[in-house]
Amino acid sequence: MHHSSFLLENSDFPITLASASPRRLQLLEQIGINPEKIVHPRINETPQKKELPRQYVQRLAQEKLSAGRELSLESPMILAADTVAAAGRRILNKTKDVKIAEKQLRLLSGRRHRVYTAVILYNAKTQRISSRLVCTIVHFSRLTDKQLFSYLETDEWKDKAGSYAIQGYAASFIKSINGSYSNVVGLPLFETAQLIRGQGLIP
Repeated sequence: MHHSSFLLENSDFPITLASASPRRLQLLEQIGINPEKIVHPRINETPQKKELPRQYVQRLAQEKLSAGRELSLESPMILAADTVAAAGRRILNKTKDVKIAEKQLRLLSGRRHRVYTAVILYNAKTQRISSRLVCTIVHFSRLTDKQLFSYLETDEWKDKAGSYAIQGYAASFIKSINGSYSNVVGLPLFETAQLIRGQGLIP
């Protein structure tokens, strides 16, 4: 039996992805979902005073969804997500500043931290919003200065939650992860697929 048809390999999926992240797109494609449209919602990503990491990602995913709805009014479904790394209550946001990246990586060095992703799926026809919040624990080895500075030179840390990419060179510093690997890349695939299954779009 030829099963590739259910994966809709070459056809577009009736979903708009409200995310500028190329990693999210790759992850969706990995499970056979090619969104028919991609929009780049522009939102203010500054954390609010005393906002906890889990509240922060849920709020941002919600704001991306609202922006995505405005940008694609005809879309039957919109998928939005936001990912953040957190050391305790502290949000480790994406950065382009090497000094901030160094500070964040020193904070993660030798410790466990959490990565949260909030995923939201909106069905325009039923007006139903379903969401998931996924948390993964990542254990970093203690980084030597040499390791830290050679990593900063790779530029891989730019625009990544926590200033590292688990699917890149930083994998050589990560002792273990507890939970969803794809969540740390930027989209928890099992939970995202569950939301899409809930709409009857995939088996």
